[in-house]
Amino acid sequence: MGHHECMANEHRYKITTTWTGNLGTGTSSYRAYGRNHEHTGAGKYGALLGSADPHFRGDAARYNPEELLVAALSACHLLSYLHVCADHGIVVTQYRDEAEGEMATHADGSGEFTRVVLRPHVTISDAGRRAAADALHAQAHKLCFIARSVNFPVEHEAVIEVGATA
Repeated sequence: MGHHECMANEHRYKITTTWTGNLGTGTSSYRAYGRNHEHTGAGKYGALLGSADPHFRGDAARYNPEELLVAALSACHLLSYLHVCADHGIVVTQYRDEAEGEMATHADGSGEFTRVVLRPHVTISDAGRRAAADALHAQAHKLCFIARSVNFPVEHEAVIEVGATA
């Protein structure tokens, strides 16, 4: 059994998260420990360095779980979109997404994401396919495993440009 196990139509994904923020006294108080941690996976190149949002005493130079959730949605849409474009004969030459998540926090310390907006800026090679390329964002969204798994809206504000093939 490797990093990615598959049984029939069920897939499992394994990540090891290790806290590296014990500053000597563990969690003896809220201010006594660091929020730094590392995510690793079998056969992966290096570790993904994580922390808490700086608002929650984290290290701003590391990725926090909120950013990783937005990144997972953005990457999933990217991969789904490239797939449907290839299936429809649309040549994508560039794709950049300035994704943003919005979160509400409550007086009791709880909170949740209220929405994520993906802003894919896509360059295609054929001006005649601009409308089709734009419409395929909806199909990509329906195929995205991560977007289908969250309980908040994932919206798309796409820009389609036409450029030369790289």
